[in-house]
Amino acid sequence: MTSPRDGRERLLAILVAGVAVVLLVSSVTWFASDRAVVGVAQLFLAVVLAGVAASLYRRAQRR
Repeated sequence: MTSPRDGRERLLAILVAGVAVVLLVSSVTWFASDRAVVGVAQLFLAVVLAGVAASLYRRAQRR
C-alpha cells in the first residue's frame, strides 16, 4: 500500500528530473555562445540533479 508521502516523493523526483533535463538541453546554448564555463557548470548541476531525482524515485519505490 502506498502512502501519500510516496506520491509526493515520486512527484518531486519527476520535477527534479525535469529540471535536470531542461538544464542539460539548454547547456548547448552556453557552449554555442562561447561561454563554456557556464555550460560545464550547467552540465554538472544537471548530473547532480539527475542523481538526486533517481535517489528520490528509488526511495519512493522502496516504501
